Amino acid sequence: MLFCDHVKIHVASGSGAKGCVSFRREKNIPFGGPDGGHGGRGGHVLARATRNLMTLIDFRYRPHVRAQNGRPGAGRKRAGAAGKDAILLLPTGTEIWSMGELVVDLITHDQEVLLVRGGDGGCGNAVLATSTHQIPRHAFPGQPGQESWLELKLKLLADIGLIGLPNAGKSTLLQKLTGAASKIGDYPFTTLRPYLGMLITPSHQELLLADLPGLILGASEGRGLGHRFLGHAERCRGFLHVLDGSAPDLLESYEVIRQELRAYNPALLEKPEFIVVTKKDLDLSPHKKDLDVLRTKAPLFWVSSITGEGLDALQSYVFQRFF
Repeated sequence: MLFCDHVKIHVASGSGAKGCVSFRREKNIPFGGPDGGHGGRGGHVLARATRNLMTLIDFRYRPHVRAQNGRPGAGRKRAGAAGKDAILLLPTGTEIWSMGELVVDLITHDQEVLLVRGGDGGCGNAVLATSTHQIPRHAFPGQPGQESWLELKLKLLADIGLIGLPNAGKSTLLQKLTGAASKIGDYPFTTLRPYLGMLITPSHQELLLADLPGLILGASEGRGLGHRFLGHAERCRGFLHVLDGSAPDLLESYEVIRQELRAYNPALLEKPEFIVVTKKDLDLSPHKKDLDVLRTKAPLFWVSSITGEGLDALQSYVFQRFF
């Protein structure tokens, strides 16, 4: 499934139908009078959040959404049918923007919001009769529908975000912890989209982990891929800051990511953080000074995603911290 987290769509509600001009003419009923029914309203455009979706890719290929028009009224005071509503099924965590302003943030499953209201149906002549105008030969037209351009921005709702420089081992760590089928390679920017994985506790509780790719120096200014995915970090309850154990300077790698989080949104630095140094099978004695400094900043774990060493201790601490 292709990942897409930002699309622009055009929505249009249905137009209301016209009322009916009709008169009751039946044998032995000399005073039938007007009996035209109302026109049906146009369909609304609504948005509904669902946890069963993780991408906006459907709307990249279907950017125009239109609700159904109402049906006109009929004689015998029969009202026309309302137009069918158009419902946009969106992943939880989707923000809906219009004209640069946030309309709604869909953060709970089955949350529903009205985006564009359908036009009201017109009145039939049955209700237009008065004591001075007993034979109305006209009815009202329906109201036109409304149109709007909207921006959909998806920010994944994950409990823990895996952050770090490219090739720090985030994707491999996510696979070992959750079994997620993330892409792994020994070249920069192997991961081109966020990957999700579910970490299940021994008591069958669940934590959703997200691998946020592409963070490099200058990501908050648009360099690399990080500017596309920093928004997803805002939803996370905490971070696993993954550092490559083979990097020449662990402390510098750590500060680069912290600097980009600070530049994007200083509130991100207030979230709980755990430092994970990968490749425990290597000799980290040259980094002893850096490791001592890092331990003063956040809880630190030294793991090997290949052998699995240290992963149990990491999981136990994460479980205790978030439950």
